[in-house]
Amino acid sequence: MEVNLSPALHAQVEEWAAKTGRNAGDLITEAMAGYLEEIDRTREMLNSRYDSVRNGDVSLIDGEEAFSQLKERTEAQRRHT
Repeated sequence: MEVNLSPALHAQVEEWAAKTGRNAGDLITEAMAGYLEEIDRTREMLNSRYDSVRNGDVSLIDGEEAFSQLKERTEAQRRHT
């Protein structure tokens, strides 16, 4: 597979390769593997949360209400410190 990088990104990869003494191709391979693992974990988490909502295990609240509750908690913490 061929990957085309912008000149700026190519320069960053080359810089990291030089700093670490590693092969640039290996750095890109490891970075992509880590990125894809993170995407998989995120997808699993979102699917799990969606299932929890769909099954009624958790209830949703309005975004404005959530923001209001967060703001109240933050203000209460500031008053106590």
